[in-house]
Amino acid sequence: MTDSVILDVWCELQCPDCHRALDDVRALRARYGDRLDIRLRHFPLEKHKHSFAAAQAAEEAVEQGQGWPYAEAVLARTAELAERGEPVLLDVARELGLDVEEFDTALIDGRHILIVDADQAEGKAIGVSGTPTYVIDGQRLDGGKSQDGLRARIEEIADRLLADAGDSL
Repeated sequence: MTDSVILDVWCELQCPDCHRALDDVRALRARYGDRLDIRLRHFPLEKHKHSFAAAQAAEEAVEQGQGWPYAEAVLARTAELAERGEPVLLDVARELGLDVEEFDTALIDGRHILIVDADQAEGKAIGVSGTPTYVIDGQRLDGGKSQDGLRARIEEIADRLLADAGDSL
């Protein structure tokens, strides 16, 4: 039995709603620390032209040890990403001190496409239709329409799971 709970956050890095959801993600991270494993899952939407490239770039950031900082930095620039496209992804990598040439190569050679495709396929299989969507303990919580009450619901589930884990350790 593990002493952490997994929260999958189905996200799209060109999505303004996902940007707004970051406050909740940060609050959950602050409250639970390592006891809540918050995993970024990719669900690029066709309506956002650069979201698939952004998901691949985020995976390159994971490879370089900066997954969440990179995702948060890109989400802070959703409008700019919509306007300028892939150069924004390289700018963010540069600003975080990551290997920009490796990012550029990864976007060209598509080395992370399978991860993004697998996330998207899994999301569709479990009923994800928009972003952000959270999955904790098999429960899907859709945040695309409204974030209201979602963090409280996630905390309620996480508290129960962590208490149960504490009982069984």
